Amino acid sequence: MMRLIKSWVEQYFSDEEALFLLLLLIVGFVIVLTLGSVLAPAIASVIVAYLLQGPVLALKNRGMGHNLASILVFITFVIVCLAILLIIVPAVWAQVAQLFAELPKMISKGHDLLVILPERYPQLFSEDQIRAVSKTIGEEIGRIGQFVLSFSLSNLPNLVGILIYLVLVPLLVFFFLKDGNMMVNWWVSLLPNKRVLVGRVWREMDDQFANYIRGKVVEIIAVGVVTYVAFAIMGIRYAALLAILVGLSVVIPYIGAAVVTIPVVLIAYFQWGISSDFYYLVAIYFIIQALDGNVLVPLLFSEAVNLHPVVIILAVLLFGGLWGLWGVFFAIPLATIFKAVITAWPRGVQAAQQTSEE
Repeated sequence: MMRLIKSWVEQYFSDEEALFLLLLLIVGFVIVLTLGSVLAPAIASVIVAYLLQGPVLALKNRGMGHNLASILVFITFVIVCLAILLIIVPAVWAQVAQLFAELPKMISKGHDLLVILPERYPQLFSEDQIRAVSKTIGEEIGRIGQFVLSFSLSNLPNLVGILIYLVLVPLLVFFFLKDGNMMVNWWVSLLPNKRVLVGRVWREMDDQFANYIRGKVVEIIAVGVVTYVAFAIMGIRYAALLAILVGLSVVIPYIGAAVVTIPVVLIAYFQWGISSDFYYLVAIYFIIQALDGNVLVPLLFSEAVNLHPVVIILAVLLFGGLWGLWGVFFAIPLATIFKAVITAWPRGVQAAQQTSEE
């Protein structure tokens, strides 16, 4: 047994560069896991600055200087954020308030629908089952109302923290955009001179993050805008709220679309009942989902590393459980990095020699 363990250690951990990469990954994981809440503004700023590197590089390729390109992209970013805070957020919040105001009517209509089920389908539903379901739904609605009230009251003191974020994050984003290359060069200077393996993993990680994150942001915006236009033309209530939910649902592959389908169908049913408008809206919604999955996703992520659906779902569950929404958003690129590390990891002395010769 000891010989087997020794052979495995020598095969995978005999290279010094591999050990350094492992140590680097462990330190980074521990820092994010333990200090993630403290460093959240800096981490969010790095992510936003990374997303904005694409427009900066595009302007630089057109002959613009780095500082000017960074300033123009940053000003555009601030304008977009202000538009979201001053226009989109109030409109969506108004629809959320309207939805909660009409929720009792929806519950009453749903209860009336449940009551007639035993009469129409006595072989499938009994009155006792319907009473139990109605009681459970009422209890859950009460808990949701209490949660919303407690959540709103408990977060009033955090308004100061939110204001600090609104000032601190844009400021950090500007400096990361302007001096990001200098910071990266300083960080690289601290690494060992022999870093072929680290460089290979970093290049693949950079490609995957760039392809996935920027593509995912474009997908969220495109799906959300198209959904809002279609829903607004159909005249469904809460079109902006539903469009945001549908747009954000693409963050969670497979699961997100299935979950968001429920509120879309329910709101359409409560507004129109089983009618032609209901069928038209559901059909339009599924057409948008089909175009997203079969046209937009292959177009945006044609260079992404292919991962099995089981791996994607497990990555979403794992990283989402560790880091919440950010973990869900970065689940696929993190899984891709893990795959890249395993693929690039030297196996044995001969592989290590080949790595050092590259």
